[in-house]
Amino acid sequence: MKQGGAGPRHRTAPPSREDRRRERRSRWYQRDVKWSPYGFIAPFFVFFGAFGLFPLLYTGWSSLHKVSLTAPTEMEWAGLHNYTRLLEDDFFWNALRNTFTIGVISTVPQLLMALGLAHLLNYKLRGSMFFRVTMLAPYATSVAAATLVFVMIFGRDYGMINWALGTVGIDPVDWQNDTWASQVAISSIVIWRWTGYNTLIYLAAMQAVPKDLYESAALDGASRWQQFVHVTVPALRPTILFTIVVSTIGAMQLFGEPLLFNPGGGANGGADHQYQTLGLYLYEQGWVNLHLGRASAIAWMMFLILLLIALANWLIARAMRKSELGRKPARRRS
Repeated sequence: MKQGGAGPRHRTAPPSREDRRRERRSRWYQRDVKWSPYGFIAPFFVFFGAFGLFPLLYTGWSSLHKVSLTAPTEMEWAGLHNYTRLLEDDFFWNALRNTFTIGVISTVPQLLMALGLAHLLNYKLRGSMFFRVTMLAPYATSVAAATLVFVMIFGRDYGMINWALGTVGIDPVDWQNDTWASQVAISSIVIWRWTGYNTLIYLAAMQAVPKDLYESAALDGASRWQQFVHVTVPALRPTILFTIVVSTIGAMQLFGEPLLFNPGGGANGGADHQYQTLGLYLYEQGWVNLHLGRASAIAWMMFLILLLIALANWLIARAMRKSELGRKPARRRS
């Protein structure tokens, strides 16, 4: 019998309902894996764009216009006039000088004290957890409350500081009207509030230093002070640079302490503007004199100054890393 033609065709069975359900689940799973991370980080970018990026760009645009705070939508193009006016304004340079002075007076002692306190807390002490929590108490205190307390302490007639000075025969100091005295008083508020915060940062960095380095130094006869200078401080250089940058940014934005140091003085920073910072000067131009364009220009000048300071710190850190890398081969050759 002759066989011709093709055999019976095998038809593929249609996918069952369970197979279609699995396929849909697989597609949804792939989409979920692909797009879920973007959904998780989307709120940050939404809030950053609304409250960070947009105000920054709007401030930059306003700095190129003459605009009043009472009519922020009515802008008159001014170009770089607000910036050139700032460079010719003696009050701007006075505020910049005061900001720099208060920043140095408050930052240097603050970081040195924080480094020393962290070194003490790094050793095993009774109640060390209590001391660590106490360090954060000033940081958690309201700026207004802390400043008003310091105003009473630095009072000219009945302040505790002048009373203590009088017991050793020193005449009372007018802490609010004298230039250097007022800046030292404001710096003391900053030191009191932020020393504990930086102490805990240094303490966390110290606990990450390998114990073997201290044991090797002790075997070589190094005292605790020598261990601190030659082991702890070099290991903390990146952290120290970080705290310097953060403290510099905080000093550039200093506002609450000088504003409340003389409750009746407003944003002038004293009768002679002796402690008016850039933050106070910005507030005075924008919210007292209602010159929103000038205030925006001040804000961008502060931003540019901070960029220059950050660049300088980055160059210093880079040079330090290069010097360390340059010393290591030399030790190997020796």
